[in-house]
Amino acid sequence: MNQGKVMSRYEMYVPWLRSANGRSWHVAMVMFTLVYSLMIAGSVAAKEVALESPDGQIVLKVGVERGVPHYAVTYGDKPVLMPSRLGMRFKRAAPLDEGLRLGRVERSSLDRRWEQPWGERRHMREHYNEMLVHFTGPANKDGVVNGFAVRFRVFNDGLGFRYEIPPQDGQTHLEIVDELTEFAMDPASTTWWIPARGWNRYEYLYKITPLAEVGRANTPITLKTPDGVYLSLHEAALVDYAGMSLDQKRPGLLKADLAPWSDGVLVKAEAPFHSPWRTVQIAPDAPGLINSDLILNLNEPNALGDVSWVEKGKYVGIWWGMPSRPIHGGSGPKHGATTKNAKYYMDFAAKNGFSGVLIEGWNVGWDGDWFNNGSLFSFTQPYPDFDLREVTDYGRAHGVRLIGHHETSGDVSNYEAQMEDAFALYEKRGMRIVKTGYVADGGGIQRVDENGIRRYEWHDGQFMVNHHLRVVKAAARHLISVNAHEPVKDTGLRRTYPNWISREGARGQEYNAWGVPPNSPEHTAILPFTRMLAGPMDFTPGIFDLDFGQGLEAATRVQTTLAKQLALYVVIYSPIQMAADLPKNYEKRPGAFQFIKDVPTDWEDSIALAGEIGDYVAIARKARNGNDWYVGALTDEQARTVVLPTNFLDAQTRYVAQIYRDGPQADWKTNPYAMIVEEVPLTRGQPLRLWLAPGGGAAIRIHAMGLK
Repeated sequence: MNQGKVMSRYEMYVPWLRSANGRSWHVAMVMFTLVYSLMIAGSVAAKEVALESPDGQIVLKVGVERGVPHYAVTYGDKPVLMPSRLGMRFKRAAPLDEGLRLGRVERSSLDRRWEQPWGERRHMREHYNEMLVHFTGPANKDGVVNGFAVRFRVFNDGLGFRYEIPPQDGQTHLEIVDELTEFAMDPASTTWWIPARGWNRYEYLYKITPLAEVGRANTPITLKTPDGVYLSLHEAALVDYAGMSLDQKRPGLLKADLAPWSDGVLVKAEAPFHSPWRTVQIAPDAPGLINSDLILNLNEPNALGDVSWVEKGKYVGIWWGMPSRPIHGGSGPKHGATTKNAKYYMDFAAKNGFSGVLIEGWNVGWDGDWFNNGSLFSFTQPYPDFDLREVTDYGRAHGVRLIGHHETSGDVSNYEAQMEDAFALYEKRGMRIVKTGYVADGGGIQRVDENGIRRYEWHDGQFMVNHHLRVVKAAARHLISVNAHEPVKDTGLRRTYPNWISREGARGQEYNAWGVPPNSPEHTAILPFTRMLAGPMDFTPGIFDLDFGQGLEAATRVQTTLAKQLALYVVIYSPIQMAADLPKNYEKRPGAFQFIKDVPTDWEDSIALAGEIGDYVAIARKARNGNDWYVGALTDEQARTVVLPTNFLDAQTRYVAQIYRDGPQADWKTNPYAMIVEEVPLTRGQPLRLWLAPGGGAAIRIHAMGLK
């Protein structure tokens, strides 16, 4: 075949492919993949290489056609990614997307075990086949040959690839103006996604649409193909690079869209450098996505050494008093962050076995319009009615630590100027966790450049990616962990920096207090298959006053049953979990509160048992350093009965299941508090049959009673 007759990528077939839909689109993909492979094989100039997952189910093919590099992926006999483009363009160097040829290929494999200091599961397996593919261009007028490499790793649960870029045209300082990475997929795939680059960062309700209707989307973005294959597109190890969104260029064709600097450049780098991993998680069913460890396995090992000082556990705090409005953050008669209130919450924490108390608003800067006055914040100076020494000494005497709070209002330069002193103060006062905050509209992060000019950056641009790592590293020097709110998205860096203990990065519980609309019942049935694939989330569950005394018909209220609030402690993973409601509301319902007191936050193992995205989910977790298991199950607005397997239990052990479930008449709209607490004996193989009310759930402690 004459190489000149092979058209760029699959452009000659686009009208035919795009006119198909549903199953016919799948047939078109299969036929096209076969035809495309024959064209490549018959072309003298073109070459192609392949790489399989260890179990042989995932097959990656990489090649060059008419000078353009591409890759494609099949799962079993099903194509999941059509030939998709690779490449980069620079501000002052030749582009890396044309005139290229396939160079040498280096292959390797790895199969090793590693242990998480904390996490969803303790023991991890990192098992992949790797291929480093070099692409080489023609010599330029000065005789310089440009090129790059792409490192592919294929696991049994998906794949990752990253660009490895040497100097170009003799330049080491490179400015990326476009990353050409594509993901070409069936446009009829059902897709769960949130918009990217919006004013509210990642805090949106998920849309459920065909892929063809997706606009610019944040990652992780989750899809189900017409063939029934589940996929999630994301990135891993986001370091010194801009965060990636995905923009649909034509139906089914998603392209990398990087958050720019204020001057329009996407990434500023010193060659040689490499990009983050672009990731594709693949599973035959929805629970398979949750059970994937791909994102963590594509991050570097622990860089901090001994991290025994990283503390997990449960905490309480004054925060929920702000949306329910008995207190507020600024100073004055309703100031919540007082020494008196801090001691009250510390007494409650100590009594109920909680390790931390979060007090927001104790430091100067909260008065007035703090959303827009970030430069006024001090991170070491308290208001007169809060004595930091007295509070932390009181906590130490009661076995409770104060959790710090650094709200920046997006003024990062002001924060970085004080950050080291603030962490040193926290270390001196025995504080081990700080919650950071960056409340500002998307694109509203403020910094002062080297010329003293105020610039505005995106929350997920390269500047903020680097800022968050500076914070995490500075905190580690003072034995402090970071729980970031309004953060850059999680990409698994907790493996490398285990003190990055949790973060927000989605619509959390607060939207049930002041969101318009509040979180829908299906929201927490979507999160485990989307946002939670990236890593832990500080969702702040455990609200017992579900309507704030306004009545069940209130427009803004918690759209769950009481039992579902308990289920969230198992379903929405975080090594630090807040009992977010007011102490008085827990004291009114001691039976339900017992589950929150019992449930751990650090796990030996975790298994997604069942679920469909946006409908329901059930997850089992085994306590670290113990034999008890915990199960959380929840549903959307539809009532349903789920039957869960128990083959994760030990066959030789006797168990008692302590079940907190929706009562027969429970309904999030009309009867959210109806709940039954019961104990039943349980053995391995005996199925758990649970009825979940509309907007409801169930929480179970499976207590090991000893050997049979």
